[in-house]
Amino acid sequence: MSKTAAAVLAFVCLTLFAIPMSAQLLPNGNVYAGVSYGDFTNVVNKQSYRGFEGSVEVIPFARHLHLGVVVDGSGYYRSGVQQYNFVAGPRLATTFGKWRPFIHAMAGVQRVNSGGTIYNPIAIDVGGGVDYKIFFKNFSWRLQGDYIHSSYAGTIQNAYKASTGIVWRF
Repeated sequence: MSKTAAAVLAFVCLTLFAIPMSAQLLPNGNVYAGVSYGDFTNVVNKQSYRGFEGSVEVIPFARHLHLGVVVDGSGYYRSGVQQYNFVAGPRLATTFGKWRPFIHAMAGVQRVNSGGTIYNPIAIDVGGGVDYKIFFKNFSWRLQGDYIHSSYAGTIQNAYKASTGIVWRF
């Protein structure tokens, strides 16, 4: 396991354990962990990757429960290539019974290790999805799709990713 993947995993674990202790500080939000599939295209290549995705959303305003701030991290792997995305931004969501659709627009940094050469371009992530409340209290199942735009090594990269996993609401 790479150092970056270990750092992301440690961050997610610490976040999960810290949230119950700081319940008075965070009025609302959720933690998401899941698997992801990405299709990345630059000028020459189109490649598919598999990986993970995790995010933490905080809804800081009690009067605006539809507006949240989300921090998202994902990692994708293929033979000789590792890609990590760390982005943050606003998320709009609403609730219809057991369904909670959302859209978000985030920006951050991408780390690409291709054959030992490392690039750190700026990444823009736009997407959305839906959470479906399952039978366990405070848990939902998420389906999410995103478009990621970045530029590295003089080429534009357009990426599409789809992920699914479990959401814990607090």
